Amino acid sequence: MQETFWQKRLRDVAAVLVVGIFMFPLFWWALTSFKPTSAIFNKDEIVWFNFKPTLVNYAVTMLGKSRAELAIESGNTFGVGGASSYDSRQTIIDSLIIAVGATALTVLLAVIASYALSRMRFRWRQAYLNWILSQRFMPPIAIIVPVVFMFHYMSLLDTRLGLILVDTLINLPIAVLLMKSFYDDVPVDVDEAAMIDGASRLQIFWRVVLPMVKGGVAATAVLCFIFSWTEFLLSLFLTNSIRTLPVKITTFVTSTGSEWGFIAALGTTAVIPSFIFILLVQKQLVRGLTLGSLKE
Repeated sequence: MQETFWQKRLRDVAAVLVVGIFMFPLFWWALTSFKPTSAIFNKDEIVWFNFKPTLVNYAVTMLGKSRAELAIESGNTFGVGGASSYDSRQTIIDSLIIAVGATALTVLLAVIASYALSRMRFRWRQAYLNWILSQRFMPPIAIIVPVVFMFHYMSLLDTRLGLILVDTLINLPIAVLLMKSFYDDVPVDVDEAAMIDGASRLQIFWRVVLPMVKGGVAATAVLCFIFSWTEFLLSLFLTNSIRTLPVKITTFVTSTGSEWGFIAALGTTAVIPSFIFILLVQKQLVRGLTLGSLKE
């Protein structure tokens, strides 16, 4: 049944409303990052746009400026206090190294394992795929105790390498199944034709099939990066001196209250890379997530 003009408009309006509901917290989060402290903690009214934008929150968290000095220079000492260190430059570096390292290792293992699962046929194959998927359903808190003991004896506690390895462990199941869905989209006839021409299995994988799924590799890498970039629980338990962005943000709750301006500034900065990467590979990411990884 064909939709009428008003049905299409109603559907469009409903879609805009749904998107607006989900995007409003991000909008308010970003808006708060540009507010002075007096506008954030205004008890008389909700401050929307009737404030003078400031970059103090970003200067403190991203450039390591002194909050007290900036407040005095601007003539606004409202709410100055707190003993926590707000400089987040080293945190961003640590988070970037861990996220990039975990993403690279996860994608490297996933592109190889998923190709084998896509092309090989063996008994209990479907059950094995279901088992891989079930590993992603397992909450990280369920493995945190044995991981802490293992990392203690391997001297991996409070190290970037330790977080890279544990993030790879958590992200690998979904990466394998996602890449498998892209390999399944490549006809087996392509492999057979290359084999007839004398190519080995490794050459078929590296020179023929892998270039055909490079969009899927990019989408998988983005998804793994986002998971590692935003991971909180494992970073909290496995590190002390090294702090990732989600853990660093929790330290902005001080004895004088929550520093919402700094939290919003660092949180907005953390969202930007994920948002950009998703926009770049959104088509491949949606296609991979809707292909049905376990479908034979």
